[in-house]
Amino acid sequence: MPEPGTRGMILFMVYRNYGRSGRKTAALGFGGMRFETPMDTDKSAATVLRAFEKGVSYFDTAPGYSEDQSEIIMGTAVREMKKSGAPFTISTKSSKADGAELRAQLEESLRRLNVDVIDYYNCWYVLTLDIWEERKKGGAVDAILKAKEEGLIRHAVFSTHMPGSDIKQVIEEGYFEGVTLGYSVINFPFRQEGIQAAADNGMGVVVMNPLGGGLITGNPEAFNFLKARPEQSILEAALHFLLSDERISVSLVGFRNDDDVDSAVAAVNSFSPYVDEEVAYIHNRVEKEFNAMCTSCMYCNVCPEGIPVWAFMETWNHLKLSDGDKPVGRIKWHWGSSVDVLDRCTSCRKCEMACTQHLPILERFEDLKAAVKE
Repeated sequence: MPEPGTRGMILFMVYRNYGRSGRKTAALGFGGMRFETPMDTDKSAATVLRAFEKGVSYFDTAPGYSEDQSEIIMGTAVREMKKSGAPFTISTKSSKADGAELRAQLEESLRRLNVDVIDYYNCWYVLTLDIWEERKKGGAVDAILKAKEEGLIRHAVFSTHMPGSDIKQVIEEGYFEGVTLGYSVINFPFRQEGIQAAADNGMGVVVMNPLGGGLITGNPEAFNFLKARPEQSILEAALHFLLSDERISVSLVGFRNDDDVDSAVAAVNSFSPYVDEEVAYIHNRVEKEFNAMCTSCMYCNVCPEGIPVWAFMETWNHLKLSDGDKPVGRIKWHWGSSVDVLDRCTSCRKCEMACTQHLPILERFEDLKAAVKE
């Protein structure tokens, strides 16, 4: 493994408070679910170290990420990071509802990560309020809080893809000190209420999918309108929008390799905060020019059959912009649903009438069904 410091430290990094915890962290975080060669532990760990040496201090992982190698990779890097004496924080997760099972997974994560305490431990994959209730009833939440009392974790947090209003509900129950949620320049209306609730309650906010799951950087021409400044790259436009929001503690980028690290760090280096007029400009352009794609504003949340229309429309975005990206996995793992739910549609078109973008929602339902059959 290369020794820490051999490639030089970054000259500039944005740092943020993690809510009211008293802890500071680099605003650019390492998302550990996209390693290019996860079975090559040393090579992947070298990418983690490259980010560390360039000022990244928040490292997010989970059981199952990257062919279940992510925690092992992070743990290999942790051994080297400890030698530097520089601060870093580790975040990992459990989706277990049973308290005993969660505890066993936590202990395994501690071993794999080569740490005695996990800084941020996520009650993971809280996709619906029903799932949230299961976590409480099954003992998972109590197990997290007990582990915190024992000093095995420092901060109890949760990870979610729920709408902002549901996120707010969980936050206001008072169990957690932070939230990890999907948020980007193209879906900010969807979770705005959740982010504001976190800020109002002094919680840290970690953003995942800041590049729209790769949609933004993978389709620069389609998203050119996101640039607030003509000299920006698409990557800079996406990250600068988030860095300008003081409520956001960390933006997690899923790094595959060293080049990804270097590109994201360079984007941070070129950052200067947006003024209010630039933020308003971006909001207006998303509303006016993102007219072919769903912005997840949730005005379509009027289905009498309980279909989460916005979830399927966001999945349609991925279908069209990700070269036929498989909708089944996204609906299941991102939204906790199934394409079979669309069979409940009665074609009443209430969702289409409520859609401020006048999207052909029912037609897109059919696109998703056809993609699943293929």
